[in-house]
Amino acid sequence: MTQTEHTPLEDTRALRQALGRFATGVTVITTGTENGPLGITANSFASVSLDPPLVLWSPAKSSSRFTQFVKSESFAIHVAGDDQADLASAFVRQGDAFGELDWTEGEDGTPLIEGCLARFHCRTEAVHDAGDHAIVLGRVIAACHREGAPLIFSGGQFGLFTKLL
Repeated sequence: MTQTEHTPLEDTRALRQALGRFATGVTVITTGTENGPLGITANSFASVSLDPPLVLWSPAKSSSRFTQFVKSESFAIHVAGDDQADLASAFVRQGDAFGELDWTEGEDGTPLIEGCLARFHCRTEAVHDAGDHAIVLGRVIAACHREGAPLIFSGGQFGLFTKLL
């Protein structure tokens, strides 16, 4: 295996390209606001703890939707299936892409998108500063899932999971 030379960390483009080699799942995070439902696509999702049930995600401070998400009391994380690239793309571009979606509103006002691979309805547990992002820790209050393969993000592109075993 050949690797390129190490690049100084001051070169954020090289760092971004190196991080892009790590494939992640794709999620759409939603929350309710006084102006209606709001969503954003994110690949910065991780499980933290089973007891208590905690997950996290990390919105960028440069996002026009940042403030609404870090100040929200609840949110939902929707894991995209391999047939939901259009859903993920829609929320990259705009936060109000709910038009044709099948979704309901939770008792706390959180928009809950139907048909995703998995969904985690959360109460905001804590928000931590993390450089040019924040870490939003959520306590899972409900979860559901369906069978299927995930949508993958790597190298700046959506892709499909291929089972190699």
